[in-house]
Amino acid sequence: MTTPDHRQADIDSRHAAMSLSAALPCDIVLYLLLPMYAAQFHVSLAEAGVLLAANRLVRIAGYRWVASFYAQRGDRPTCTLAVCAAILCALGYTVASGFWALLPLRLLWGMAFAGLNLSTQAMSTANPQGAARRSGRSRGVIAIGPMLWLPTAALLAPHIGPRMVFALVATTALLGLLAARRLPQHAYAPPQPRRWKLPNALDWWSFLEGLTLDGLFIVGLAYMSKQSFGADGELVAGILMALRYAGEIVLSPLGGWLAERFGAVKVLVTLSLATCLALVGFGGGLLWLFAGLIVILRALQLPLLAPIVAARTPPAQRVHALAGRAIWRDIGAGMGPMLAGLLLPVMSSLWLYSLSATALALAAIACGRAPVPQAAATQGQQGG
Repeated sequence: MTTPDHRQADIDSRHAAMSLSAALPCDIVLYLLLPMYAAQFHVSLAEAGVLLAANRLVRIAGYRWVASFYAQRGDRPTCTLAVCAAILCALGYTVASGFWALLPLRLLWGMAFAGLNLSTQAMSTANPQGAARRSGRSRGVIAIGPMLWLPTAALLAPHIGPRMVFALVATTALLGLLAARRLPQHAYAPPQPRRWKLPNALDWWSFLEGLTLDGLFIVGLAYMSKQSFGADGELVAGILMALRYAGEIVLSPLGGWLAERFGAVKVLVTLSLATCLALVGFGGGLLWLFAGLIVILRALQLPLLAPIVAARTPPAQRVHALAGRAIWRDIGAGMGPMLAGLLLPVMSSLWLYSLSATALALAAIACGRAPVPQAAATQGQQGG
């Protein structure tokens, strides 16, 4: 496989991002509507929570299988199948009722997202030059679908019902097939034989980023806002969660530009440390000031990991290294809500977020100090 030129790399990255952007509302809208209309789906709130976490949990075990399929078949078949799976899930939500009927749809979406997410990262880093800028633009495109559909679903659901909303979401997801069919179709290097090894600094950072920002922060935002604002807390928290996608459209390309200008590792360490300070302030009770700051910092950080992984990994193993980091993030994001549910009612929020912020800060500093493997550095110089 040859490295695409700048223009082709930009086009491929944009098409992969458009595929995920069109498919992602099939999942994101469920996060909004399932807790609100749990009775209409014939599930309890506890069962709704398990269903919303199931797609992450299945990826912990399934990402390696998806990565192997992706390496054998390439982007076009993987993304086409994944978008079709997303459409099937959305249509399933229009008729399926009960926990056991909805669970297979959540597991199917988890695998579909794994393929789409892997393709967007692989396409954005296919050409080492401009990878951070491309990754930032990709994150901005991906956020368009959720940003448009979250407020639309909130407006439509009271009038046409939540199930009809998913029928409309499935219709717009068809646009993702048009983008997926324009992706390249080529194989990647097969993965190396699996062997156990200790997690490296990027693994730890991915795990703790998922634990804190995708787990503890999101759950804590809903929990603490409800305590502060009573009946209006859920609405206020929901608005802020929806606005994070609008922030990604504007700020993720900026994060990519900063990485190109100052270096992805340096920007990651700086923004992570700033996020840790914001987490302490959030836990200390300055809820909305620091919640907004965390949303901004998260959007800036989203495009940074993929180019760092690509720079530190031999080209033949880039796809599988990206999948590995995604697994660690999903593990953290799966553990975060469970820890939040257990600890927030019994532990000081200041202590909880201070401890998690300290762990994330140490992981970020370790990423900055970690040396670039010689093999990756040598091959990167040859490719440039």
